[in-house]
Amino acid sequence: MTAALWTAGGFLFLAGLSMLLIRRQLLAMLLGLELMVNAAALLLVQVACGLSDSAGLAAALLVIAVAAAEAVVGLSLIIRLSDCGGGLETSALRELGELSGEAS
Repeated sequence: MTAALWTAGGFLFLAGLSMLLIRRQLLAMLLGLELMVNAAALLLVQVACGLSDSAGLAAALLVIAVAAAEAVVGLSLIIRLSDCGGGLETSALRELGELSGEAS
């Protein structure tokens, strides 16, 4: 059972890392980052349960809560960028001042 969880966690982490590195869309990059954080939380829960450590489970709960907050902030920034007329591709966002019309 533990080998299956380690394999699943590793696969999820590598899938998130590949999404983060290969894709250039902001939403796909955010989803890749969330996959990586959730894979780390999965493995943290697995290790904490194996050691019967309640502090490890509390840390995993904290990681999940921080990941949820990160998703909210990231999605709100992506929505704000799309409302300002900016593209959701990273190649279109070279400088943050370009969206507000400021010259660099």
